Amino acid sequence: MAEKTRSEKLKRLVAVQRHLEQMAEFDLAETTRQRAEVNEDMDSVIHALGSMDPVHHAFSQGYADRFNRLGIKDKQLNGMQEVHQMRVQQERAKGDRLEDGMREAREAERREADDNAIYDIIDQKYGTPASSKLQKP
Repeated sequence: MAEKTRSEKLKRLVAVQRHLEQMAEFDLAETTRQRAEVNEDMDSVIHALGSMDPVHHAFSQGYADRFNRLGIKDKQLNGMQEVHQMRVQQERAKGDRLEDGMREAREAERREADDNAIYDIIDQKYGTPASSKLQKP
């Protein structure tokens, strides 16, 4: 198997890094979804607490306890959401740096190939007399 160039290796690393970025984005989306559910539950509890229905008055302490638990869970999810946002930014920055490195490596490889092609043309045109005798039939 032929040895891979630096740009090909970096291309593979970029693909892996972008996958890690997608995983971090998924975690962020999941935490955001859970937080939205908690907020909906909190709204329902607040609505029940404010209700004039006598059935809800009988369970007011339970609603208050539930609201407190939901508040704690919301704070936890908020912290997790911030962590996931930072992770997404870090993974994206790593991917961008790798991608820039890949582009630079690819450009260096193109320049080297172009230089080698020019050297080959110069060698063919101004090569040694022995090499020109070998080329003539």
